Amino acid sequence: MRSAASVRRSMATISSSMSIKHGISLWCPQSQSLNRQHSGVVYSRTRSLHRRNFVVSASSSFANENREFVIVGGGNAAGYAARTFVEHGMADGKLCIVSKEAYAPYERPALTKGYLFPLDKKPARLPGFHTCVGSGGERQTPDWYKEKGIEMIYEDPVTTIDAKNQTLTTNSGKILKYGALIVATGCTASRFPEKIGGNLHGVHYIRDVADADSLISSLGKAQKVVIVGGGYIGMEVAAATVAWNLDTTVIFPENHLLPRLFTPSLAQKYEELYQQNGVKFMKGASIKSLESGPDGNVTGVKLENGSTIEADLVVIGIGAKPAVGPFEKAVTLNSTVGGIEVDGLFRSNVPGIFAIGDVAAFPLKMYDRISRVEHVDHARGSAQHCVKALLTAQTHNYDYLPYFYSRVFEYEGSSRKVWWQFFGDNVGEAIQIGNFDPKIATFWLDSGKLKGVLLESGSPEEFQLLPKLARGQPSIDKVKLQNAASVEEALEIARASL
Repeated sequence: MRSAASVRRSMATISSSMSIKHGISLWCPQSQSLNRQHSGVVYSRTRSLHRRNFVVSASSSFANENREFVIVGGGNAAGYAARTFVEHGMADGKLCIVSKEAYAPYERPALTKGYLFPLDKKPARLPGFHTCVGSGGERQTPDWYKEKGIEMIYEDPVTTIDAKNQTLTTNSGKILKYGALIVATGCTASRFPEKIGGNLHGVHYIRDVADADSLISSLGKAQKVVIVGGGYIGMEVAAATVAWNLDTTVIFPENHLLPRLFTPSLAQKYEELYQQNGVKFMKGASIKSLESGPDGNVTGVKLENGSTIEADLVVIGIGAKPAVGPFEKAVTLNSTVGGIEVDGLFRSNVPGIFAIGDVAAFPLKMYDRISRVEHVDHARGSAQHCVKALLTAQTHNYDYLPYFYSRVFEYEGSSRKVWWQFFGDNVGEAIQIGNFDPKIATFWLDSGKLKGVLLESGSPEEFQLLPKLARGQPSIDKVKLQNAASVEEALEIARASL
C-alpha cells in the first residue's frame, strides 16, 4: 500500500511533467509611460499584452552539474519558494538554492527592527527568524534544507548566465545546468558615491545580516548618529538607535517622514512621537558630502547650505535597486519600474526563467498596472504563486493587494510601541480620524470609493478588516466618515459599506 505522501509526490511529478512537456502559455506584459511611485511600490500603466508559447525541456535525471530547479538568491522569497517545492514533493534531489549570503533564508525585516535592539533588550538573532516563522510557518534552519534534500550553495553568487544552454556560472567557477530557473535576487541598497564619502569607515547600509552585524558593532562605540533618509529604513533605525542612548538625527530632503505613504498631518503625529523619544529631524535638507578625519573615519555630514552635522556613525537609507546583475542581458527588464518583467505567473520572456519578490516587475491585477513591490508580504506570496504555477495546473494570475507595515519602539522599557498597517492604494482624498491616543486611521477615497486605509495600534479584528476594505473598495459616505467621533466608529462605517 502506498502512503498518502507518496501518492501526493507522484501526482506532483505527473503534474509537473505535463506542464513542462506539453508547453506553457506565456503572457509577456509590455508597459509604457504613466509611471508613478509611492509606498514602496513602483509601477506603470499596462499598455498591452503579447502572447507567446514555449516548451521547457527538463530531463528526468541529471548529471552532477545538472539541477532540475535552481533558485538564485537566498532571501525571503527563496525560503518560501523552497517550502512550496517541499509541499509539492518536488524538492528532494531536485532543488538547488544559490546564495551570496552565509546563512539560510531568513525574514529580512527583522534586520531593521528586533535585530537592532540594544544587547540588554533581547535583540533578535538567528536562527530565531529563519523563514518561514514570519508567517507562522516552520523555522527552516540549515538542517531543514539538508533534511528536505535541498542543495544549498552559500557565499557563491551567480556571475553569468547562458540562457540558451540553460547554465549558470558562480563566482567560484561552479557551473550549474538548470531545467527551470527562479530569480529571487531581491534588491541592493542604493549607495552614496565614493567621491562624496559613501564608502568611509563608519558609513553603513543595511541589506543583510553582515551589514546589520557591522552596524551593531559600530553602535556600541558611537556617540552621534546621523541617519540619511526619512523612509522605512530611516524610521526603523532611528527608533533603535535612541534605545542605545545615542544622539540621533534623521536628515531627508522631503517635507515630512515617509512622503510616499504618509499625509503631512499623519507624518506630524509620528514625528512628534519620535521627537519625544529623543530623535531630531532635519527636513528639506540636501547633503553635499560626508566628511572624514585623518584616520578615514566619518566625522560629519556636510549639507548644501554649508553647515555640518557631527557624526561618528552614518546610516544611509535612501532606497534600493533591483538586483538584476547577470540577468540584465538575458531577459527583458522593465525600463519604468526596473526589475525583470514577468507575467501573472512570474514567467519572464525567456522560456524556463521566472522572477519573484523585489526583483520582479509584475502585473498588479486589481489596479491594472505593472508594479515592482519591495515588501516581505509580496516576496512570500509571489514565491508561493510562482512555484505552484510551475509544478501544478494552476493558471490563475497573481492578484496581489499592496500591504505595508512597520513596528518600532518594541523593545523592553519603551514608553510606547508603534505598529501600523496599510492596505490598498493611497490615491484620492485622505481623511484622518483619531488623535494618536493611541489609535489613528487614514482613509483614502477616490470618486466616493475607498481605495486605501492605514491604521495605527489597531486590535487584531480591526487589522483583519483592513484588507477586506481595500479589496472591496466600497462606496462610503464621505461626510459621515469625516464626522466619525472615533477610529472605531469610522471603521464600523466602512465595514457597514462593504
